[in-house]
Amino acid sequence: MRCVIARFPFDLTKGGVLDSMKGIKPEAITGESVLIGRRQYPVKQVGEVITRQDRRDFTGGEVTRAMARLGFTCRGVQEPAPVPSALTPLQNASAMLGETRPAMPDAATAAVAG
Repeated sequence: MRCVIARFPFDLTKGGVLDSMKGIKPEAITGESVLIGRRQYPVKQVGEVITRQDRRDFTGGEVTRAMARLGFTCRGVQEPAPVPSALTPLQNASAMLGETRPAMPDAATAAVAG
């Protein structure tokens, strides 16, 4: 299939992409990605390998469109998992001791306080 990436035409096939990516170790994924075989690659890495161009010469969208047209599964930017808020020292101590509900004031304590 003819695809234009970074203003240059490429004749890409699914088998050709599979062969090009064979033996290439996937980099850490920080944005869009493409599933090739059983491995998930960043789109910029795939684009660099199949076009032999610098990553700054093309966009991830160009590579994503080409890979989707060839039948590869493409994934967008994934939201990071929410980071739980840090506990205060008091909350941390309470959690370690097993949180208990505060005792209800009895009638004598309420009369003194009131």
